[in-house]
Amino acid sequence: ASPSGSPTPTLLSPWAVDGTRGHGAGGGARHGCKDFSLCYWNPYWMLPSDVCGMNCFWEAAFRYSLKIQPVEKMHLAVVACGERLEETMTMLKSAIIFSMKPLQFHIFAEDQLHRSFKDRLILKEVDSLLYVDTDILFLRPVDDIWSLLKKFNSTQIAAMAPEHEEPRIGWYNRFARHPYYGKTGVNSGVMLMNMTRMRRKYFKNDMTTVRLQWGDILMPLLKKYKLNITWGDQDLLNIMFFHNPESLFVFPCHWNYRPDHCIYGSNCQEAEEEGIFILHGNRGVYHDDKQPAFRAVYEALRNCSFEDDNIRSLLKPLELELQKTVHTYCGKIYKIFIKQLAKSVRDRYARSPKEK
Repeated sequence: ASPSGSPTPTLLSPWAVDGTRGHGAGGGARHGCKDFSLCYWNPYWMLPSDVCGMNCFWEAAFRYSLKIQPVEKMHLAVVACGERLEETMTMLKSAIIFSMKPLQFHIFAEDQLHRSFKDRLILKEVDSLLYVDTDILFLRPVDDIWSLLKKFNSTQIAAMAPEHEEPRIGWYNRFARHPYYGKTGVNSGVMLMNMTRMRRKYFKNDMTTVRLQWGDILMPLLKKYKLNITWGDQDLLNIMFFHNPESLFVFPCHWNYRPDHCIYGSNCQEAEEEGIFILHGNRGVYHDDKQPAFRAVYEALRNCSFEDDNIRSLLKPLELELQKTVHTYCGKIYKIFIKQLAKSVRDRYARSPKEK
């Protein structure tokens, strides 16, 4: 509306409707609906006699449609090697059940990887990507960790959690024969990446005074340290971020909670306070009896279907199973395994059907 209180006319509407339709003989002139009519921004004003309300409706609808933004898509990548199909399917299910934005999966199997290594740039059309190991379970929506991309500063290209919270039980600070990030290194089982920045960056390194891009640095690093690395790509990433610490965003341990956070006593404070956001069952704990708390969560999600009643009913049986694990160090704090999962279930049923 204009300062005088009168509606302000826009340009002639290109979507103007032939106003003579539906009005009978002479109806168009009586209602102001000519072939083209001036339209007003606010269709709820009392319209002057020479303005066609039909045109106003179409104009407003068209302008509103222009403002609708496309829904952001989250990209999730996993490498499924060997006999990891069941783990991979369970991980994907946990991602789908609770997430709100659309997910696009990038699943690399062994045969596919052999062909892809011939191409220097994989997924070059993807701006951002969340990589996870197959033994990952999402107890919160993927949207939550995806939102950490917005917390990156101008130099950060990736995000990971520390390998250990307690240096006395750390692996890198006690045994590594190569450089590593920070005090205890980082774990690559959950890695959030801004791929656009990663492809553009030139990395400092200990092989040459010349900075190298991502695709040019990995193989030389592998050749230099191949006799000194134990954990494959994770060790190479630690070396890279040792030389480029400004490029890494470190997120708390409850985004990548592993048996090492509880088998020697609880040492992830964020999980104690808020619960586990992402469960990482390394050491094969989903498939043996050494850490039954981890196995109980895995089996509950593996056996859960996508039906609403099934998802809603998984919590009580899971809690009963977790209560049977209190004889273990991890089981003594079993409530952290279910705290965020229960919240995710509640949030899922609080959303409208279209959002599920």
